[in-house]
Amino acid sequence: MIDLPSDLEPALAARMERDRAAGWQSPYRCSDSACIRREDRPSDRASVWRPAFVRDIEKVIHTPAYSRLTGKTQVFSFRSNDDLSRRGLHVQLVSRVARDIGYALGLNTDLIEAIALSHDLGHTPFGHAGERCLHAVYHARTGRHFNHNVHSVRVLEQLSGRNMSLQVLDGALCHNGEYEQRVFELSGMTGFPEFDRVLEACYTQGHEAIKHLRPATLEGCVVRIADIIAYVGRDRQDAIEAGLVDGSEFADGLGGGYNAWILSRATVDIVSHSYGKPRIEMGEACFAELARAKRENYEKIYRAPAVEGECADAIEPAFRRMYERLLADLEAGDETSYIFRHHIRRVERALAFYGKTYDWQHDLDQTVVDYIASMTDGYFMELAERLFPDMTFPRRTYIR
Repeated sequence: MIDLPSDLEPALAARMERDRAAGWQSPYRCSDSACIRREDRPSDRASVWRPAFVRDIEKVIHTPAYSRLTGKTQVFSFRSNDDLSRRGLHVQLVSRVARDIGYALGLNTDLIEAIALSHDLGHTPFGHAGERCLHAVYHARTGRHFNHNVHSVRVLEQLSGRNMSLQVLDGALCHNGEYEQRVFELSGMTGFPEFDRVLEACYTQGHEAIKHLRPATLEGCVVRIADIIAYVGRDRQDAIEAGLVDGSEFADGLGGGYNAWILSRATVDIVSHSYGKPRIEMGEACFAELARAKRENYEKIYRAPAVEGECADAIEPAFRRMYERLLADLEAGDETSYIFRHHIRRVERALAFYGKTYDWQHDLDQTVVDYIASMTDGYFMELAERLFPDMTFPRRTYIR
């Protein structure tokens, strides 16, 4: 088991205390005055009591997509167990970890919270398994790619009509905890024209573009690292709680206690290596440990037959059939279809409040993607079983 410090070096702790007493903030933080929006709306301007990025936090938590995160799988589907994490809890955990690190580094914690709470708004039902299923059918039809981080931006702007800051949108786009790095240098992005070009490349090139993304702010870098820290230990706890793996099977010997262990040590390590610097970084040992733990999670949890096999067998045909059915309804103009009643009309009403419209007719495949990605696990299953009576899903009930 690798030995990582559980507390800051005394000299650094003393320096931080002196800096804090003097009102120090990182010179590399993203200030509220740097906030960039597409539209200069009077209602979005910062005030003394509602700074720029606080407004973004409020925009996020009042979207339907944020409410639905509580009904979306983090890892474990088809299990009635309220102790298992849902995506709504995950984004809060990421926010908490990232705010701790950002506060210690003198960064803008309001911006950090806004990025953290918004970063998974584009996630599908059934977690990454659902994401792969939706991508497969969408890509086969259009040649374009579906990725949840890219769709999070679409949810905020096109589907919710929120006038979000460039910094929050960039942080959501670049958050992917699936691509770990030891050192995060900033991208240097300065405006929406460049952001829009990068966003389009993610649609056309998929992971080839996404794996090269770098946040434009240190705050975005902190959220990206916090995403890994927040899930690597918690997913292990959930796997043990779900009875899919025994805690003694993990190489470090900590079982479910690994979550608390890595949260404290990774935070200390990142603060120690990043304080006062224009980048966010981890030490070699901490980076190696996170990579090791993530690999072990893939071996014992994410790719385990009881997780990946069960979910894929149940949802792959459901995603394909639902996609084809909803697309046919759009092409036929069948306004009795659920995609009109439960999606298009709702989005149109929401956008009308901001004087915007939903151009759903321009790209029918994208409209189907918008609808399916918006669904919670429970809604998806109920709709699939309504549309296709021969289809059933595995369910592990509370009382057995």
